[in-house]
Amino acid sequence: MKKSNPGICHPPHSSYYERTKNFRPFQTLQACLDSRGRLPANLSRSSDIRDPATRPSRGNRVESASYDRSHFGHGWDDEDGDCQDSRAEALIASSTTIVRFADSDRCPVATGRSISPFTGEVIQNSSDIDIDHVVPLKWALDRGASNWTRSRREGFANDPVNLLPVEASLNCSKGARGPDEWLPPANQCGYLARFIRIMRL
Repeated sequence: MKKSNPGICHPPHSSYYERTKNFRPFQTLQACLDSRGRLPANLSRSSDIRDPATRPSRGNRVESASYDRSHFGHGWDDEDGDCQDSRAEALIASSTTIVRFADSDRCPVATGRSISPFTGEVIQNSSDIDIDHVVPLKWALDRGASNWTRSRREGFANDPVNLLPVEASLNCSKGARGPDEWLPPANQCGYLARFIRIMRL
């Protein structure tokens, strides 16, 4: 999903989807709408624009239609209470230089120097970065995480091993797909090895 600067959520079916170049990506339509976005005037919330995350998958398994990010807690956690949540911690850990913070409290990371494991490109502005869950949360929920305790799910969503700072556009294109349906443009073997490692934890 692409949320344009005026706050319009363009699903892939929208005639403006490809033409929208300046946007904030979202994995699902609902996430975009929850961020105070709105649909284009010529579209309505109906079955023809359902989120891909709520559609039946190919094959025999039917994906859960009840997934919500709140199954894994409410956003990024700040377990140690130092003002830097797990997103900030991932950005700090991946930066090859000292990061610059957005305020004097040293909370949001503004810039650094991260090398994307998906492409090998250098990314400096944190606004251009999404934190990818190597094993997507919905993917995990459909495969047994629904039976975990809430505490375990929250830990999984904030586990540094499962977090990779990557290009926002690629994180959006990946969505909730596993390695059988999506692989990054570069470092595919390393990505797959990390995916398997996380699944064995």
